Amino acid sequence: MTGAAARADVQRIRARSCAMITGVSTILHDDPQLNVRDFSVERQPIKVILDSQMRTPVSAKILQQGHVLIVAAQETERRLALEAAGAQVILCPDQSGTRIDLAALCGVLAARGCNEVTLEAGGTLVGAFFAAGLIDELWLYQAPVLLGQGQAMAQFSLSDLSQKQVPTHIARRMVGDDQRIIMRFTDPATDWLGK
Repeated sequence: MTGAAARADVQRIRARSCAMITGVSTILHDDPQLNVRDFSVERQPIKVILDSQMRTPVSAKILQQGHVLIVAAQETERRLALEAAGAQVILCPDQSGTRIDLAALCGVLAARGCNEVTLEAGGTLVGAFFAAGLIDELWLYQAPVLLGQGQAMAQFSLSDLSQKQVPTHIARRMVGDDQRIIMRFTDPATDWLGK
């Protein structure tokens, strides 16, 4: 629903990211490419699909973009087909062996030289990253439209109000007709607003 200026702003965020993370639900529902479009870049970010059971279709558009890492929690017979389609597949299970260990994944990406990672995903995955304490900033683009019932931006439950997520800094700016809100959840660098 956002306008051209906000969409171009998102492309700039992607361009400076080392890796783009999304969940398999986004792949199944939207079939995104997660690449930088609309202007030339020297390199595309690594696309990271969190797919605990390797359900990513081999026909997914994202697999045609190159540099795709599928992160699973358990081995399946689909691994060979996904690798044949061009993906690199790694296992990164949590202690239960059924979900992905998000903190360990961040360590894997850091070891690969990824120091800026962007998460473009649904509320369940965003909520899981919040619950794990792995969100530094939240960039929210708000179009001046009302659509009625919508999806939660981040789904996580609180047993106590003291567990609420409170940003340390907030910056607001108009981008075309849309509002961009940046919420910082860690101590900011001196130039964090210069992004």
